[in-house]
Amino acid sequence: MQIRQKIKIIMVFAISILFANNTKAQETTNYDQGFRLGIGVTGGYAVHDPYKLALGADARLQYDLSKRYSLTLTTGYSRLFVSEADGDDLGFVPAKAGFKAFIWNDQFYIMGEAGAAFVTDPHYHKTSFLWAPSIGYATKYIDVSLRYEQYNDFLRLNNSGNLGKGVGQVGLRVAYGFDL
Repeated sequence: MQIRQKIKIIMVFAISILFANNTKAQETTNYDQGFRLGIGVTGGYAVHDPYKLALGADARLQYDLSKRYSLTLTTGYSRLFVSEADGDDLGFVPAKAGFKAFIWNDQFYIMGEAGAAFVTDPHYHKTSFLWAPSIGYATKYIDVSLRYEQYNDFLRLNNSGNLGKGVGQVGLRVAYGFDL
């Protein structure tokens, strides 16, 4: 089973748990809706050749719909690195919209994002669709998450050495967040 299919199955399972958990009676306490801003760095491992490592920085604007659900907009700069003999690194600006749902103790969450990756390097002129499921832990100021991010239109090397489409990375994001 391909990693893409496994991730889709995990996301469906996680969303099912989210809706099953939400069937209890609604809370009667009020929650102030509002904006938060998070500034983060991500380090990761690219799961497709010729790329080896990934590094990025981002800013995430979050609008809290309730205590458990939020909408997100994320942008920044990311770079996929290759070893010296494998070719050129690939830098891009991701622009993503997402949905974040806290599923346990109002600190553990799942999130899904989708958007576009705009390449900034002169040797490669391709914009790619991207999607990124993640799981994380957040406090009032700190947000740590593990994410898989897939760039559907970036070129990769297949096992036979031919070019194919679709590059992914697994990354760990650490961010500082605050209310606006």
